Amino acid sequence: MDVVSKVYGKGRNAVAALREVSIGLPRGGFTAVMGPSGSGKSTFLHCAAGLDRPTAGSVRLGGTELATMSETQLTVLRRARIGFVFQAFNLVPSLTVTQNITLPLRLAGTPVDRPWLAGILARVGLADRADHRPAQLSGGQQQRVAIARALVTRPEVVFGDEPTGALDTMTARDVLTLLRETVDQLGQTVVMVTHDPVAASYADTVLFLADGHIVDTMAAPSPVAVADRMTRLGAWVR
Repeated sequence: MDVVSKVYGKGRNAVAALREVSIGLPRGGFTAVMGPSGSGKSTFLHCAAGLDRPTAGSVRLGGTELATMSETQLTVLRRARIGFVFQAFNLVPSLTVTQNITLPLRLAGTPVDRPWLAGILARVGLADRADHRPAQLSGGQQQRVAIARALVTRPEVVFGDEPTGALDTMTARDVLTLLRETVDQLGQTVVMVTHDPVAASYADTVLFLADGHIVDTMAAPSPVAVADRMTRLGAWVR
């Protein structure tokens, strides 16, 4: 992102969600994005992922400028080059695990790489659940299906929007460990919005947002350090 601003509404009703944000996210890294409610976290993710257009500024994925692409071009780009994991698992109830994972490929008309699919199923611990349907899986297993679906297209970046928000503590740790392993072992790039200092501690770097600005960053975060920084976000100085 280069000097990105996002304003919703016009005139007196205008709300600035992002204010001249400039940041580069490292390839092959795990970045967490934190901030209080209304700080611009979700808008940051939506603009970075091409789900929303900035009011001003430039958003690039690799060398590709997203802000000037048509909706059709953005749809194709997101399908081929970006993976998504949300708090809601967004699985199709009538499809099996394998069918849910390969759905992005089928929508794109791309052949399924069977060895890669088998490897992804094994990595997320679902090789013995390939023919099950979502209702036959736990919440943690369903989120693992969502992660596998995000990885199957070999995306350049995976965006997570509170991916552990609907999970209990132990299951959340399993999912976060899996995301960490995709970075360390597959070289995947992961960008995750979260409100949880423990979740953020799995990342390499934490970005802190307040009032639409990136106000701080933290490398090698610990849960205690992240929680302490969050309590002081209201006192930031530009």
